[in-house]
This record gives sequence, C-alpha cells and structure tokens, in this order.
Amino acid sequence: MSIYDVSLNRLDGTPNVLDAARDNVTLLVNVASRCGLTPQYTQLEELQERYAPDGFTVIGFPCNQFMGQEPGTPEEIAEFCSTTYGVTFPLSEKIDVNGDDRHPLYRELVTFTDASGHNGDIRWNFEKFLLGRDGTVLARFEPATSPDAPEVIEAIEAALGAGSSDS
Repeated sequence: MSIYDVSLNRLDGTPNVLDAARDNVTLLVNVASRCGLTPQYTQLEELQERYAPDGFTVIGFPCNQFMGQEPGTPEEIAEFCSTTYGVTFPLSEKIDVNGDDRHPLYRELVTFTDASGHNGDIRWNFEKFLLGRDGTVLARFEPATSPDAPEVIEAIEAALGAGSSDS
C-alpha cells in the first residue's frame, strides 16, 4: 500500500487529501500557526508555486501537539494560512503526529531516518518528509531546516528529474 492510499481529509472536510497528490513528488510537513518556525509557510508556498508545474505539491498537516501552537478551528487555520502567507497548497484536518493517537500516516513516516540518523517521533512543528511519485519516502528533514535549504531543493529536483523549473 502506498502512503497516498492512507485516508485523510482536507482541512475543509473534503476526503482524500493524499490521494489527490498521487503521482506527484510531495513534501509533507506538520504545521502550526503560532510557532517560531511558522514563517516557513512562505518558503513552502514558494516551493509550491515553483515546482507545481513539474508535478510537485506540498501538503500541510496542522498539529497542536507542540506547546499548543495550533489551537485554531479549521476555519481559523485556513484563514490564517491564506491571509498571512497566501497558502494555496492543501492542508489536512488537524492530526496527531506523535503518541497513542498518532495518525496512521505518521506511524509510517516516523520509521524513516533523516540524514543525522534520527527516526522515531516528530521533534517539532515543520518536520518535513519528501515522497516520490510512488509514495516512497525519499528524505526527512528536521524542523529547523528551511524549505528552501539547498539539501531540500536538491532532493526535490532529483525526485522531479531533469527539466525542473528554474523560475
């Protein structure tokens, strides 16, 4: 089973946020509106705009498990992301990424090891996972790694293959 087969609704309740990304290179990010890393939404949206024509998407997963930094309702989260950061990429319903109620998607993701050797629990908001078109986890990036860091860009471009947009 592919990660893209995991059932998960969009923030507005529309089903299958992951299935809609099938056959794309996808960056999965647990997000929060009141975190010191929240400005990463800017770079995430820039990635969305830059690489979407090549078959790329970002998906954000609001999570309130880190010091209550995503307390809003779905409507408040959507409004904040749209108005403050111009977010156009899809957001899922609010989920848990750690603990007993960890969403099945994150039960799969946390088994992947990042470049520093970390696997297991999500460390903080804005931890990133890059998926290939087939749903295979290709890379995991720590929360403080900016979405436009060279290693993230290189991994995205490698997953997209030659001919990625440079605009």
